[in-house]
Amino acid sequence: MDLLFFHTKLRCYVVVELKAKEFDPRDVGQINFYLSAVDDKLRHPEDRPTIGMILCKTKSKLKVEYAIRDFNSPISISSYDLIMESLPKDLEPNLPTIEQIETELSKNFTKKK
Repeated sequence: MDLLFFHTKLRCYVVVELKAKEFDPRDVGQINFYLSAVDDKLRHPEDRPTIGMILCKTKSKLKVEYAIRDFNSPISISSYDLIMESLPKDLEPNLPTIEQIETELSKNFTKKK
């Protein structure tokens, strides 16, 4: 799990997985594992189910559709470009570029191996 947040208004945990590669359907199994663990170990009975987000370099709409079709957990999959396009322009100078994110992710992946 790369990032874990608690959304105070929604009253739920949010698990974020960062991928420096194209979306792979196996990524859904991995994030589902994290969602189950967070729900079992951290979630309070009054909290809502944990939300999963996979942020990847690129994605195939067809692969995403088939990968999450029968999952009951709330999972979202997006590519970096879509996120950057929807941000307000005044926030852009305060955020890293896609290239900077890819560089950092690449460093982290090579360290883990």
